[in-house]
Amino acid sequence: MAKSRDNEQETENASQLADKIKDSARQIWLAGLGAYTKAEEDAGRFFERLVHEGEEIESRTRGAVERQIRSVEGRVEEVKEKATGTWDRLESVFDQRVSRTLQRLGIPTREEVAALKAQIETLEAELKTLKQAKPKAASGKGTKSK
Repeated sequence: MAKSRDNEQETENASQLADKIKDSARQIWLAGLGAYTKAEEDAGRFFERLVHEGEEIESRTRGAVERQIRSVEGRVEEVKEKATGTWDRLESVFDQRVSRTLQRLGIPTREEVAALKAQIETLEAELKTLKQAKPKAASGKGTKSK
């Protein structure tokens, strides 16, 4: 019998809870309909008022925003310059260390290779000149001896 009363009580509580939820959902629905109707009625005036307020806010904040943008741009430029300077120093240190390592290993620098190439070209030109002069000298000796 006690179980029957408990079950009835639980059923009644569940029913009351369901009714409360239904009432709340209905009130929310009705509030939404009311808001929709009100919005339709006041849409034009409300929109114009919002535009007007937006224009006022824009005019008040435009100067502040522009100052902030200039400030941020200035800071970005400073950071960029610092980063570039740091990167240049790092690159210079790296180049110096690589150059010293290449010298220790006996590997010639680009300038040394270019100088050797120029010397080779000069020697080749002199050798070509000597080769061309040698047959002329040989033919000249042969004519004199006859």
